[in-house]
Amino acid sequence: MSFSAVEIIRTKRDRGVLSDDQIDWVIDAYTRGVVADEQMSALAMAIFLNGATDPEIARWTQAMIASGERLDLSGVGMPTVDKHSTGGVGDKITLPLAPLVAAHGVAVPQLSGRGLGHTGGTLDKLETIPGFRTALSNEEFIDQMRRVGAVVCAASESLAPADRRLYALRDVTGTVESIPLIASSIMSKKIAEGTDALVLDVKVGSGAFMKELAPARELAETMVRLGAAHGVRTVALLTDMSTPLGRTAGNALEVRESVEVLAGGGPADVVELTVALAREMLALAGVDADPAKALSDGRAMDAWRAMVEAQGGDPDAELPVAAETDDVLAEADGVVTRMDAYAVGVAAWRLGAGRARKEDAVSAGAGVEILRTVGETVRAGEPILRLHADAGETARFGAARQVLEGAVDVGGDTPGRTMLIDRIA
Repeated sequence: MSFSAVEIIRTKRDRGVLSDDQIDWVIDAYTRGVVADEQMSALAMAIFLNGATDPEIARWTQAMIASGERLDLSGVGMPTVDKHSTGGVGDKITLPLAPLVAAHGVAVPQLSGRGLGHTGGTLDKLETIPGFRTALSNEEFIDQMRRVGAVVCAASESLAPADRRLYALRDVTGTVESIPLIASSIMSKKIAEGTDALVLDVKVGSGAFMKELAPARELAETMVRLGAAHGVRTVALLTDMSTPLGRTAGNALEVRESVEVLAGGGPADVVELTVALAREMLALAGVDADPAKALSDGRAMDAWRAMVEAQGGDPDAELPVAAETDDVLAEADGVVTRMDAYAVGVAAWRLGAGRARKEDAVSAGAGVEILRTVGETVRAGEPILRLHADAGETARFGAARQVLEGAVDVGGDTPGRTMLIDRIA
């Protein structure tokens, strides 16, 4: 059945509802190049402005899944559960979480991405480990799950190729912030990877994609419904991203911190969120266990080492260290009452840890180290943040300091941070 792209655009422009056949056609035609970028841009803007119904979102997601292959993980021999985060600053949770869950006999098929702008990318972090391979074939991906349980790698180009094209288009047409398009983008990839169940970490706050609670909740609820509609058991946690997560924002810096968590230490907020997500993942897999014990008894670390070695990395190798540092000092005595996550993320990006375009290179060692975080006491003249940059890149410090102006408040007492905001199932 053939349709006119212009008629479909007009339907959404005039706040109409697209039929299943229209959606199937336009996604397939766009993937094949029959529908031009400018036409899909117009349709994306119409959806951005006028929204979409639940049946439209479900069919749109299904059409994007159908544009490529859907992996069959039934032969892995154990339950499969994945986690997806909507992204934030210092969000290194996948690194300790995947091996932690795998240590309980549950396979984690984690297809991850690269950083863009102020949010870091899991693949960029793992590639700071000497020898670590993030590009695996589907056969290698499934084999590693059978042998090791945890695998973190790039998605194959054969999974939801329509989403890959549409995602790039949305990024340059001002249509990223559309809940129907975000939800279908995330869920098409996760459903196509073949996992039995999925836990979503939907972040809320200045450093998150969703700054306010109401749209974050709407996104979480939409994705949970999409998972159910496609036979994937899905739970979402709404979590705080007003303050950076942990003590670091930057690639190798975050790997070091993740290893600390796997060794039974690490920042309290990273441990709290890692354990909370692990509990949800294990529950969906039907495993009754306390994941915190696997952090303290070494099982999670063993699974981490096995995962790194399976992907060609050396878990004992020294990680890259930036040659230059510069400290941001407190201007008064008191307690840190606020640290703007977005500003810290942009500072890390300007130091070289992030990229403005997908093809840009990133620095392994650059980033921001948080020496005093919200709720901690500091004296005037003491360092609050330590900036890291590569040799010869000291000019980046000025650009980072510029965005950090006014990003940290020091004053009286502040209530403790609560990572978990809500749970949606």
